[in-house]
Formats: sequence, C-alpha cells, structure tokens
Amino acid sequence: MQFHAATHFPEPCARVHGAPILSATPPRQPKLHLSPAAAAASLKLKRLPIQSQLENPIFVVSPTISKPRLGHLLCGNSSNTLTTDQKKSWIEVVGEAISTAFPVWVAVGCLLGLVRPSSFNWVQPKWTVMGITLTMLGMGMTLTFDDLRGALAMPKELFTGFLLQYSVMPLSAYFVSRLLNLPSYYAAGLILVGCCPGGTASNIVTYIARGNVALSVLMTAASTLSAVIMTPFLTAKLAGQYVAVDAMGLFMSTLQVVLLPVLAGAFLNQYFQGFVRVVSPLMPPIAVATVAVLCGNAIAQSSSAILHSGQQVVLAVALLHTFGFFFGYALSRTLGIDVSSSRTISIEVGMQNSVLGVVLATQHFGNPLTAVPCAVSSVCHSIFGSALAGIWRRSIPTNTQEKED
Repeated sequence: MQFHAATHFPEPCARVHGAPILSATPPRQPKLHLSPAAAAASLKLKRLPIQSQLENPIFVVSPTISKPRLGHLLCGNSSNTLTTDQKKSWIEVVGEAISTAFPVWVAVGCLLGLVRPSSFNWVQPKWTVMGITLTMLGMGMTLTFDDLRGALAMPKELFTGFLLQYSVMPLSAYFVSRLLNLPSYYAAGLILVGCCPGGTASNIVTYIARGNVALSVLMTAASTLSAVIMTPFLTAKLAGQYVAVDAMGLFMSTLQVVLLPVLAGAFLNQYFQGFVRVVSPLMPPIAVATVAVLCGNAIAQSSSAILHSGQQVVLAVALLHTFGFFFGYALSRTLGIDVSSSRTISIEVGMQNSVLGVVLATQHFGNPLTAVPCAVSSVCHSIFGSALAGIWRRSIPTNTQEKED
C-alpha cells in the first residue's frame, strides 16, 4: 500500500483517485480495505482540526499495492537487487550452464582420471592450493559483511545447521568406517571429508529444492569460517587412531585456503562492487573446472588401487552422504524447524566441501589413497543432492504456500 504526501487542498478533504473521502456529503465513497494500522491513522486524521489538516501534510491512502522490483534470490549471491527483466551477458549464460552441469563435469574428471591417469600428469601440488583458494575467494565474493551479521536474524536455524554439520557427518564417517572395516587410509579420508564444511554447490541445490537460500548462504559461510578450528580438531580426534594427523598443519592450511580467501572476497564485495560485478560471472565456471581437475587428479594418483577396491569406497561415501541428507532433515523437523529451512539444513549437512578434503589429504597425509574418498564424495554428494532437489521441487513447502497466500 502506498502513502502519498499531499498539501493545499482547495477543500477540506482528501481524495483517492479523484473521489472525496472526507467531504461533508460525498455522493458515493469507494470502499477501501485498510489494515488496522491504516484505519487507526485515518480515524486520527479525521479528528484533526481543518486548519491542521491544511497546514500540515496529510497522507492520501491509495489502494494500489506496489511490488518491489526484486528478482529471484540469486543462488550463492547475497544481492537480491537485480530485476528479472535484465538481460544476461553471454558469459553469465555460459557460466550458469557450466555450473548447472557441475556433477557431470566432476564425474567426467574422475572417470578420466580412472581410465587415463596420465591426463593429469601436468597438475602440480601448488596449483591445487591455488585452485581451492580461488574457489573460496569466489565464494566470498557472493557475501557481504551484512550477510555475515544476518545470522542474528535466524539463530535457531543457523545454530541447528551448524551443530548437525559438525556432528552428523563426522560421527557418520567414523561409524561407517568401523561398519565396513575400511583400511586405515580410506577411513582417514572418509573421516576427513566428514569433518569438512558445507559445499559451495549447496546454494544452487537449495534454490532448486525450494529451500531457504538466504539460510543456505549463511550456513555455508558459518561452517566454512569455523572450519579453521572444527576440521583439524575433529579430524585429529576421530581419525587419529587410524593415521597420524598433523592438527596444526591442517589448521594453518585451512586458515590459508578457506578463512582468508572468504574474508577477502567479502571485503571486495563490500567495498569494490564494480570489480566484483566484472569478475563474478567468471568465478562459477572456474570453480567447477578447479573441482573437476582436483578430483580427477586425486583419482588418477591411485587409479590402479581404486579399480581393485573402488566398490568399497563408493559404498562408504554413499552411506555417509545418505546419512547426512536424512538426519539433517529428520532432526531439523524434530526440533520444530519449518519445512523450507529443514530442506536447506539437509542439503547443507549432506553436501561437503570435498575439494578441501582433497587438498588437505594431499598435503598432510602420506598415502595418496587418503584423498580418494574425498574425490568420490564430490561426485556422490552432487548426484544425491541434485536428485533430492528434483524430488523436493515438485512440492512447495507448507510455510512457503502460506506466505504466498
């Protein structure tokens, strides 16, 4: 509902689309459906002296409801100021097409690493670090410091998601490792990926699933920023019995490739929006290519061993993510969180930042097989998450329907 300031009326009355609403003998007054607050304001206005009405601005109530020029919330983007009728550049169109096919590209990379390991001989360790750092910088560019402060608006949902992220997945990884009696290197890799933060692809999956995208962005940011502490600590506690874990090395690496790039990206988005607007369309395809190459390289390093025992790894990773998606949703609903936010928490818990696991496993674990569960996880959670989003998209959450009505 719009309120327009009006002064200097020729007669002591206000008009709505030409029809007097305060004249002494109006012929026929249009019926206005006012909210309680607007009705109270109108009654108060009628009680004012005529002189007061003329000397001071009054408000004319218009039944026209103006709709904000806001487009759909962009996945992985903190801004909601773009209109839907803005034309996208060809770079944005191509970038979105590549990002949408994210599971396909990662699967192609892993398959290529399995059947033709030599295809990844050119990949150097320092390039993997640069790749994940660039990916985290791109994620940071989708955030502002206001988004990070926005967590205060939904503390229950955010805290629940954070708690489930760093409890369901690490414990599930530990128990699956024990259940399947995985070799020490596979068990360490599975626990490592279970202790990683939420995956950056979860934002677009949340959007497809009709989830709470704003909550998804905040959860990804919160779990990523806290990973500098949680990932080394939980990995050392749960995987220490399998292999030696350099907790301090994990801490420093996570600080360098996660926390600093994300904060740097948020800083750029806050104060250099022109620069971010130019480079941000390039970041999603770069991130997809980086993940595909890193996962393919991790598979290529141990292709022969995977061919002999790959089924066990795939089963373990599939169980891990199944537990994450299931318990993320079930426990959220049990705690009284609405359907849309529960879907978001399920996706955030079930989808991990597997490429971070690949980098950490490559740098801090001697056996290259430790990185294999992390690489398989990147394919597995993308396929599971996309399939689950497709199922959920067919039904609008009850709380969303109520808001629309």
